[in-house]
Amino acid sequence: MNKIASIIVLVSLLLSMGCGNKYQLKFDSPKTIKINKALKISVNEKGGNPIDSVRYFINGKLIDNHESFDISGYKLGKQALSAEVYFEGKKRQLNNTIYFLNDTPPEVYTFEVIQDFPHDDQAFTQGFVYQDGYFYESTGQNGRSSLRKVEIETGKVLKKIDLDRQYFGEGMTIKDGKIYQLTWRKKIGFVYDLETFELEKTFDYGKSNEGWGLAHNGEMLIKTDGSERMWFLDPENFNEVSYIETYTDKRKAEKLNELEFVNGKIYANIWQQNSILIVNPENGAIEGIVSLKGLQAKAGQKGEDNVLNGIAYDQQNDRLFVTGKNWNKVFEIKIKEK
Repeated sequence: MNKIASIIVLVSLLLSMGCGNKYQLKFDSPKTIKINKALKISVNEKGGNPIDSVRYFINGKLIDNHESFDISGYKLGKQALSAEVYFEGKKRQLNNTIYFLNDTPPEVYTFEVIQDFPHDDQAFTQGFVYQDGYFYESTGQNGRSSLRKVEIETGKVLKKIDLDRQYFGEGMTIKDGKIYQLTWRKKIGFVYDLETFELEKTFDYGKSNEGWGLAHNGEMLIKTDGSERMWFLDPENFNEVSYIETYTDKRKAEKLNELEFVNGKIYANIWQQNSILIVNPENGAIEGIVSLKGLQAKAGQKGEDNVLNGIAYDQQNDRLFVTGKNWNKVFEIKIKEK
């Protein structure tokens, strides 16, 4: 190739590159949107240069209806938006992040105390379950963590095993004759026989780094990790099958802790708060907030650490029980409209 031909090739290459580089694409999408609104997104070229076509995706899935899309069937929380832009024989991908919010604010509830029962004020309650006329409880703190069966009327501990001091006990639930118990930061959970408390197996966590609260919906285990996420685990192999993120119409709720599944909804404590969230398990919408202000003092405690953390439900008799970290009482309560 002679010198003139080389120059022609170089100029052609530069022109080709410049042609692509002159495109200044802008991907427009809202930062947040309520799920009753149509999601409107678009790609524009600032200089008015032509765009051949655009394909839009939510979390990697192609959106059928371009530029205006019904999101009412989506889960709440963080979503990944992307656009594949085609122009002049080229393709460029643009990425945005959006947060889907609930379309209505949560209902606010108060409560009525039906009766109270004694509770061990040395129990740093992490998990709390009603089963066949007894309370089962998981307690925390390294060197003080335990699993216990408790007589309701007296608060007497009928059966107890202590965890090795390396473990900080966390949430627990009972399903099909098995007790499932989490630990905090060791990324390990335990499975026991309900009757004997004999350890049968252990399981590891997946993407959820920590263990906080645990419940089940009859099929899947439901686990919190201290964030806004609730993870759904297969109880056979403990794979994290899916998750929801908990949001109101304005913001997310983090530090989700102890859990209970009640009449198709997830009841959740928040670390360092004396309230219960009522969460839709399908999409993560916070549909209600129950203020339990005043119970902490009635249970002989105060401060940010020894707060409400324990929800147990007697489905057969429709009774809801709550307690907290180092509380001296368990309360049977009735939730009421404010």
